[in-house]
Amino acid sequence: MSLKIRLSRAGSKKRPYYHIVVADSRSPRDGRFVEKVGAYNPMLPSDHEERVRLNEERIKHWLSNGVQTTDRVARFLGNAGLAPKPVFRDQPKKSAPKKKAQERAAAAAEAAAS
Repeated sequence: MSLKIRLSRAGSKKRPYYHIVVADSRSPRDGRFVEKVGAYNPMLPSDHEERVRLNEERIKHWLSNGVQTTDRVARFLGNAGLAPKPVFRDQPKKSAPKKKAQERAAAAAEAAAS
C-alpha cells in the first residue's frame, strides 16, 4: 500500500477548505484516509498564521516511514522547515508568448530605453 500526504477538499461551493491527510494513493481525493495531519484554509490572507496548520510530530513520523507528498503539501512542509523545499519547475514553453508578441515586447522595451 503506497501512502501519500495530500489535500482532501472540504468546505462548501466557492469556499474551499482542505484537510491535509495521509491516504492510500489509490483512494479518491475526498475518500478514505488513514490520518488527518493538518489543515489548509486558502480563504485566509497568506500572512495569517492559521492559513496552514500542521501536526509536526505526526508528519515527521509519516515522513520517516517513507510516505511521499504531493507538490502543494511539499511546499507547505518546506515553508514550515519539516522537509527540504521543492525545486520549482520552469515556466512551460507552451505558455510563453509567441514570436510576434515577443518582437512587440522587445520593440516596446527598446523604445522605453531610448
